[in-house]
Amino acid sequence: MKKLYFECASGISGDMTVASLLDLGADEAVLRKALASLPLSGYGIEISRVSKSGLDCCDFNVILDAEHENHDHDMEYLHGHDHSHDDHNHHHAHDHSHEHSYEGDHEHHHEHSHEEGHEHYHEHSHEEDHEHSHVHACDADSGDHTHEHHHHDHSYEGEHTHDHDHHEHHHAHEHRGMHEVMDILAEAELSDGARKLAVKIFTILGEAEAKAHGTTLENVHFHEVGAVDSIVDIVGAAVCLDNLGIQDVVIQELAEGHGMIRCQHGLLPIPVPAVANIVAAHGLDLQITETEGELVTPTGAAIAAAIRTEEKLPKHFKIVKTGLGAGKRAYDRPSILRVMILETTEGEEAASGTHATAAPAEKEGTVKLETNIDDCSGEELGYVMDQLFDAGAKDVHYTPVFMKKNRPAYQLNVICKKADVEKMEEIIFYETTTIGIRRFDLKRCELPREMKEVETELGKAMVKICSYKGMKKAYPEYDCVRQLAKEHHKTFDQTFRIVKAAAEQLL
Repeated sequence: MKKLYFECASGISGDMTVASLLDLGADEAVLRKALASLPLSGYGIEISRVSKSGLDCCDFNVILDAEHENHDHDMEYLHGHDHSHDDHNHHHAHDHSHEHSYEGDHEHHHEHSHEEGHEHYHEHSHEEDHEHSHVHACDADSGDHTHEHHHHDHSYEGEHTHDHDHHEHHHAHEHRGMHEVMDILAEAELSDGARKLAVKIFTILGEAEAKAHGTTLENVHFHEVGAVDSIVDIVGAAVCLDNLGIQDVVIQELAEGHGMIRCQHGLLPIPVPAVANIVAAHGLDLQITETEGELVTPTGAAIAAAIRTEEKLPKHFKIVKTGLGAGKRAYDRPSILRVMILETTEGEEAASGTHATAAPAEKEGTVKLETNIDDCSGEELGYVMDQLFDAGAKDVHYTPVFMKKNRPAYQLNVICKKADVEKMEEIIFYETTTIGIRRFDLKRCELPREMKEVETELGKAMVKICSYKGMKKAYPEYDCVRQLAKEHHKTFDQTFRIVKAAAEQLL
C-alpha cells in the first residue's frame, strides 16, 4: 500500500507543495493544461531546477505582471530588515516552456516608491542573459506605491501581453470573495478529484480567514488567497495530488518560525492568525523553531489540513521515491519541502486486526459529522447519502428539524473513521449548501465480522457473519437479497428469509 509523507521540517507553502509533487512524478503537462484553463490573466509559470543547500530541487514559480505582483517573497518588506538570500540559480537544461519571454541580453531597472521609510536592493541572476535591479522606498503609513519600469517586455499566460516604457502605475490588489473563487474553479477544466480538493482547500482557508476577520465564509474577502499566484498554487497542488492518485497522506508536524511578519494589515505575529486558526480547527501539530520568520503560510497550512489522513508514520516502510520542492524565502534553514512515496505491506496495515475474536473490539478514532441544511431537496440529500456510503461512511442518516425562525430543515449525520473525515467533509461541502460541519469524537464497539458466500435455492448470496462471546449471527447483504428478489419475482421479505436460513447453516 502506498502513502505520501510530507516532511515539513522547513514549513510548507503552496509553491513548495506544487514543486515537490512535480519532482515526485506528477505530470507537468497535466498541470500546465489545467492552469491554462483558469479564467485568470496577468501571470506566467516557470518550472525549473534550483540548488538549495547543495541539493537539487524542483522550483515552481508563478510570475506576475506588474499589476498583480506582491511582496510575498520580498524578505526586506516582510520583515522590515535585511535577510541574506539563498542562492537560487535556475537551470534550464531540460525542455519546458515558461510562457514567459524576455528579450535576450538586456537590463531593466525598477524604482518602487512605497513611502514606507526603507530601501532595499535585489539582484537576480538568470541563465537567460538579462539582469534586473529593484530599488524600493517604502513608508508604512501609505498603501499606495508606484513603479517606474525601463524598457522591458513580458509575455504572460492567460493571453495577457503588455509593454512597459517609462510609465507609472498603481498596484491593483484583487480581493476575491468565496463566490468568485468558486466560479473560477467551476469554469476551469479540472478533473472531479482536483476540483473537489481545490474547493476543500479554499473552504478551509476561507473559514480561517473569516474567523480571523470576524466575518462569515460568504462575506470574507481573501487578500493573499484571492491573488492570482495563490489561486494558481492551490489549484496546482490539487491537480498534482489528484494526478499522483495516492489517497493516504502522512503529516506529522509543521515546523514554524517565530517573530513578526508584514502584510497588508500591518505587522502580524507568527504563526499568523489564519495559520493558527487552521491548525487549531484541524488538529495539526506545530513545532515552533528558532527561525525568525514565517515558515508555514496560510495556503500551506490549508493544503496540509485538506490532505492529511494520518499523523504518524508506519513502523515499517520502504521509500519508493522522493521529491524536493524549493521555497522562495531565505531563512537560516533551507527552504525545502520533502515529499516521499512510501510503501507498506498489507500485513502491517492489517495488524490492527479485523480477525474474528471472542469479544467486540473498541474502535478508537470514530467520528460523527453533523450539519443542518435548510436549502437542499430530498433528492439532493439522497444523492449525498450514496456518495458518502461509496466513500466508506459507516452510517449516514438525515432527520427533519426546525431551525431558527421556525425554518424547516434537515440534519445530516455521518459516522465514519477518523481517517475518512476529510473525505466525508469534502463530499458534504461540495455536494450540499452547508457552510459548517460539527465534529464529535466517538468510541465505538464493533463486533468482529467476516463476509461469506452461501448457496441458496435462489442462487448464491453474500452474508455477514458476526461473532460475540461464542455466539454468531448471520446478516444477509441487502444488495444480494434485492437482486435475487427481482430475478425470482419474490418479495424482499421472502428472499431475505431464504438467504438467512441458508446462512444459519454455516453457524
